[in-house]
Amino acid sequence: MSNVIIKAENVTKEYRLGAIGGGTLRGDLQSWYARLRGREDPNTKIGTEAQIKNSRFLALDDVSFDVNEGDTLGIIGSNGAGKSTLLKLMSRVTMPTKGTIKVNGRIASMLEVGTGFHPELTGRENVYMNGAILGMTKAEVTKKFDEIVAFSEIEKFIDTPVKRYSSGMYVKLAFAVASHLDSEIMIMDEVLAVGDMQFQKKCFSKMTDTVNADGRTILYVSHNMNTVRQLCNRCIVLQAGKVIFNGDTEQAIRLYLDSELCEDKTVVDLSQMERPKYLKRRQKATLLQFALLGKDTCVFSKGEMLNFNLRWKNDYNLKDLCIRAEVTTPDDLAIGTAFLTHMGDFDENTVTERDFGMDISSLAPGVYNLRIAIYQTNGYGSALSADFVYPAFTFKVEPDEKPEINWRHKGMGYVKFPDLKIL
Repeated sequence: MSNVIIKAENVTKEYRLGAIGGGTLRGDLQSWYARLRGREDPNTKIGTEAQIKNSRFLALDDVSFDVNEGDTLGIIGSNGAGKSTLLKLMSRVTMPTKGTIKVNGRIASMLEVGTGFHPELTGRENVYMNGAILGMTKAEVTKKFDEIVAFSEIEKFIDTPVKRYSSGMYVKLAFAVASHLDSEIMIMDEVLAVGDMQFQKKCFSKMTDTVNADGRTILYVSHNMNTVRQLCNRCIVLQAGKVIFNGDTEQAIRLYLDSELCEDKTVVDLSQMERPKYLKRRQKATLLQFALLGKDTCVFSKGEMLNFNLRWKNDYNLKDLCIRAEVTTPDDLAIGTAFLTHMGDFDENTVTERDFGMDISSLAPGVYNLRIAIYQTNGYGSALSADFVYPAFTFKVEPDEKPEINWRHKGMGYVKFPDLKIL
């Protein structure tokens, strides 16, 4: 029987909503005196609602589970379910409000692009610093240094300060360090979404070899169900801070996908959703809300249009903005993309609303996700994302009332093309 390497018991993490203070002692005193007299807070911005005093939010609520040595555990759930919070608690980035997490081993964490890297230090210096954080000696890091650099594929830039690295280079070096230095546990939070396809395959192969050969324990968070299916021997599903399933990977994925659709949200708040890690340093707008038009359900019948309203905030002056709507399966298989280019120019610090219509008549019956991106293009035709949310919306296409053929996705694909014509 495997040994328990991580044990979480009745873990609760509570956050206080709103700003902790006004930024200055004078502002805090003004707010306190206004509340004391029952008046409006003078430091509340116009157009926003004042935060309720001492309002609390449970990011995790009485979570308990064990992780055995050598497990590859997937942690899945919708945005805001508590996945990243749980990983931060296990990495000791923050502490639980209640409960305990016992970890028997050293942890290498990849919670976001460049975690643990100092931007002013070179790649070489950061490798040694990460090794020191894990408790390794300089000699131990030196022994594995060449292997780390070779795996990362950034030999030419290893003596360059990492602040000049692209997000892809960050990920490559961070994964190389985490996978080669001596730690019993690897924690990854959606970081491989930034790497190119060839490097992702290389990482999956390395993680499989690491688990099989070294018995390394891996905790993996992702919205990409294909990678979860390939990597994880079991999963837990989080919903509103609670564990609703702990067991077989396929059952967990089915439960997660079903629960996503059962919410049947026709209006989705996009502002608090997780963004791809590569956007952190170059996000120029914020998608605020997706709202389905003319329907009170996320189920579509044959021939219906997907009409929606999109609201976003322009954080900078944006010229020649475009929108991209990508349809994928719940397993992240790309189905098709609709574009609207040259929407116009938008001023800084303005909120914009637009209505859009999307023809989904070619889709076969099934469940789909919708990715939404607003972007600009450079002189070479490449897209420069201003903001990107996935999944922004989940919907279902129903079969015809009397289908001539029972459509099977695995054998027939996900797009139902028009009938063949005799020429």
